Amino acid sequence: MIIFLTVIHIVVCLFLIAVVLLQSGKGAEMGAAFGGSSQTLFGSRGASSFLSKMTTVAAVVFMVTSLTLAVVTTRGGSVIQKTPASQQQQSVPPASGPIQTPQQQVPQTQPQEAPQAPQQNPSK
Repeated sequence: MIIFLTVIHIVVCLFLIAVVLLQSGKGAEMGAAFGGSSQTLFGSRGASSFLSKMTTVAAVVFMVTSLTLAVVTTRGGSVIQKTPASQQQQSVPPASGPIQTPQQQVPQTQPQEAPQAPQQNPSK
């Protein structure tokens, strides 16, 4: 069911992109309003075209499939609910790394001083 809905969702998404790109731009009406050549602010709105109706239908189907996919995928539950109870009650593994006891501690060595450069004799 999820795969079917995902395929439908992708097809509708691509169709919606194509329908929107095929429509003509409507920016000229707004620009004409500031020039004073148009009588209405946003231009006249005639009967909606076939592409406009298809855009509306595709947008509604896209929203419905989005909502349906969101609901269906969350009903599956979480991974914690799907694991058997025997695996959930196991203890936490110990921290990695060796644990040192007092007998195993490495003795600390004293830092050695760096050798100094020989000094020149100032008697000239």
